[in-house]
Amino acid sequence: MPDYLRRRLLMALAVSPLLPVLRAQASPSVDLSRIIALEWLPTELMMALGVMPMGVAEIYQYKRWVGEPSLPATTVDVGLRTEPNLELISQMKPSLLLYSSGYGPAQEKLARIAPGMGFAFSDASGKPLTMARHSLIQLAKRLDRLPQAQQHLADFDAFIAAARGRIAQRVKRPLLLMSILDPRHVLVFGKGSLFLEVMDALGIANAWQGETNFWGSAVMGIERLAAMQDVDAICFEHGNETLVQQVASTPLWRAMPFVRQQRFRRVPPVWFYGGTLSAMRFCRELDNVLGAV
Repeated sequence: MPDYLRRRLLMALAVSPLLPVLRAQASPSVDLSRIIALEWLPTELMMALGVMPMGVAEIYQYKRWVGEPSLPATTVDVGLRTEPNLELISQMKPSLLLYSSGYGPAQEKLARIAPGMGFAFSDASGKPLTMARHSLIQLAKRLDRLPQAQQHLADFDAFIAAARGRIAQRVKRPLLLMSILDPRHVLVFGKGSLFLEVMDALGIANAWQGETNFWGSAVMGIERLAAMQDVDAICFEHGNETLVQQVASTPLWRAMPFVRQQRFRRVPPVWFYGGTLSAMRFCRELDNVLGAV
């Protein structure tokens, strides 16, 4: 296009009443009161920005496995995380659907209802907390809440620094993290987990050095814990008091070194696959129990 025609076109666009419309279509605003989160990581990202979700999947299980931050009483349960109620979601007319990448319905199905945004728990680096920080900034830009994200991350860094000063001096042994799944199996956490990245920042050694999956966790037989010598052990609960009591009453469990040495403590739920808020909750629980193990 000749330069004089290009200049005329730009001048015409500059004074055209259609330009604001075109800009608005290119960068639509998001109604913050009408966002639905189909998985708990994006739910946490929202709440770290001070935005409450209109709908969340599996609220009952959220209360058992995540606990905090608590959801508003007005939050609508939109079904399972793997199979949400798409008809209900469509009727709610969300402005944005948030999901975890590779988890739940196909993006094509969600796109027929509302714009979507997906978040990964981790990547090849195996640092989910770092990934969560990046995800928070991405969401903040989408929701026009970048100052809130920057302030949250600054507060988070200050929180971790203070926690390291308190906790690291009390830790004398590697720390074993687990959750009891059934009478014969536990979930343990190690390389690639959210907890390990936090523990590295706090200067705490992780007791489990074995294999883990993409999520930084591994399911194993309870009997394998008997090989854990000279460790502190923490067990995350998730509304499974009867199961925990059943396991704790067995001779095998009572023979565990960390049980015999009274270095075992139970703590409330902390979401294993969350972000900065879960990391802070984890630190608070460590602060509560490490002085007693």
